[in-house]
Amino acid sequence: MLTLDAQVHTYERNHPGRPWVGTLYGPPEVTGDQMVAAMDEVGVDAAILVSPFSMYRYDASYALEVFAAHPDRFRLVKPVDPSDPGVADVIADWARTRGTVGIRVFLRDDVSTDPADPGINRVLATAALHSLPVNLACTGRLEQVERLAARNPDTRLVVDHLGLQQPREPPPPAQPFADLPKLLALAPYANVAVKISGACTLSREPFPYPDIWEPLGRVFDAFGFDRCMWGTDWTRAVGMLSYQQGVEAFRRTDRLSDTDRAALMGETLRRIYNWRPT
Repeated sequence: MLTLDAQVHTYERNHPGRPWVGTLYGPPEVTGDQMVAAMDEVGVDAAILVSPFSMYRYDASYALEVFAAHPDRFRLVKPVDPSDPGVADVIADWARTRGTVGIRVFLRDDVSTDPADPGINRVLATAALHSLPVNLACTGRLEQVERLAARNPDTRLVVDHLGLQQPREPPPPAQPFADLPKLLALAPYANVAVKISGACTLSREPFPYPDIWEPLGRVFDAFGFDRCMWGTDWTRAVGMLSYQQGVEAFRRTDRLSDTDRAALMGETLRRIYNWRPT
């Protein structure tokens, strides 16, 4: 079975040549070589490498270096700034870059909550022109995603991390799936897909996290396995579990048929991100 992780991060130690803007929860560094070694240890074939916004903001130069060293193991997603007047050119340039398969928008902090916001809609329309999926970090903003999906039916939207608040350290929230109905409300929009990424961090039970399967089953029923993609969100999840646990919880469960597991852990990602050999 082809195994593709829908979201991992790599980064160098902080240094003057590429200084961190902030921090991402995790080890002091996770280089491309280290990420590949972790994937090899558990049999993950390849992954979507998302340039970490917390550290590098809109600079994806390190992700590009990692891809250059491991072109058969990664495809790239970078964050873009909806408030940048030149964002359409940024997206067009990214679309021409070898190894790129998508962009990311953070719906948080000072980013507009207006579904008609011209900057956000410019990003979504431009992404559609270049056949780039738009990954949405949208915790607390799922209602906005619904309205954006309706306004941009030709744009492939990918909801990061089930659209739910996920912890970096124990314990998980008392009601980790409280906002799940807001995610399920997006299912009628055919242009919306969901990353089932970081889901194990929402469990209140130890590995193999049996309590996540009832709520995840509701997501699978609503969206279908042709719009759901497994991922670990490594290394953000490092305070809650190991990389191996994030992989094996989905490989071992009897809640998935072999066909559904193959779709969830690789086939759907390859189709949605238009993953092709380099």
